[in-house]
Amino acid sequence: MRVAALMLGVIGGLFAMLIGFFSYGYTELASQHAAFAETFGAVDRPELIRTASFLAPLLAIAGGAMAPARALWGGILLLIAGGLIYYAFGFSVFTMFPIGFCLTAGLLAIAAGRPDEPKAHF
Repeated sequence: MRVAALMLGVIGGLFAMLIGFFSYGYTELASQHAAFAETFGAVDRPELIRTASFLAPLLAIAGGAMAPARALWGGILLLIAGGLIYYAFGFSVFTMFPIGFCLTAGLLAIAAGRPDEPKAHF
């Protein structure tokens, strides 16, 4: 379960990074050019979007990387990342997979509990 949490966390973090790049760019473009904001719409809370664009992928990738060694800490970081993505960006076609991957990875990491038992492969 720890390896699954690692993979899902890193993949969810990479997808969240793509969303973060575009969201941060959109807020910058909307703040710099009034005509763009009038045409496509302004962002209500650009500070939240910019902060979440940076922190959510960072927490997801770090939580996924921590899952094999420190499952509880990694799981908490992954759950926070999933909640932050949902809070900042909402649930849509573009955010459903990062949210799902992060939350599933967080639950798997927390459910892993104690360390895996070493088994001989030969």
